[in-house]
Formats: sequence, structure tokens, C-alpha cells
Amino acid sequence: MATMTAAQKRAQTKAEYDAFLAACPSRKLLDRISDKWVTLVLAALGSDGSHQFGAYCAGEPRSMRYSELSRLLAGVSQKMLTQTLRSLERDGLITRTATPTVPVTVSYELTDLGLSLHQMMRGLKTWAEMHMDDVLANRATYDTRAT
Repeated sequence: MATMTAAQKRAQTKAEYDAFLAACPSRKLLDRISDKWVTLVLAALGSDGSHQFGAYCAGEPRSMRYSELSRLLAGVSQKMLTQTLRSLERDGLITRTATPTVPVTVSYELTDLGLSLHQMMRGLKTWAEMHMDDVLANRATYDTRAT
């Protein structure tokens, strides 16, 4: 039996990830990134801040302060935004930078890993916005048939 290096063991484990299996760690990651607040935070940090209708989060990624994110993400509670930002930082998708000012200035920015996920999340957000009328019409048709 041949011995494996640590790098070979990591590569083998990575090749064995299967989100269809209950014990697979990728399932927990999918659960995290499918959260609406994660999607919206990634979309916000991956854009230039121009969020008028039709802009679809265009522009270059930029850092944002907590207060900017809070204002932009209508309906998010302080607790939920804080939890979301912490989980994204823990997973290596964003960085948190504290500048020693009075009061302390904290900003958040996508990492390279976060940028790679942002591309897909932006597409998902755009798809939802573009097809909402179709979905609403289908829901109405379904609800009419179901009653």
C-alpha cells in the first residue's frame, strides 16, 4: 500500500465531495451561500453602488462600510447583517478592515474567492429580477387551478 502525501490526501478528499450526501461539508456551504442575505451582500460588494432599476449591479467591486450595506439592503436587521458578514469573513469570501479612527471605521470587501462566487450570485439576482413577472403569473395560474 503506497503512502500518500498531505497534498495528495487533500486532493483525494476534494475529489470526493458530493453535496448529495448528507455528511458532505459542501452541503453546509451550499446552505450558507443560498441565503438571500448572502446573495445580496455579495451582489452589493461586487458592484459600484449604482442600484437603480436596470443597473443589475454593474460596475467594479468595491469596499463598503457597514452602514452603506445596511442602507442598501432594505429589510435586513442589524443582527442578521452582522451574522452574514461574519460568516462570509469566516469562509474567506470577504475581508473586514478596521481603520483606527474615532469612531472606528469598518469596511468590507470581496476576496478573490468571493469575487468568483459573486459572478454567479449576480446572475442569480439578475435572473430573479428579470423573470419575476413570469413567476408571479405562473403562481397565479397554479393557485387558480389548485382551488
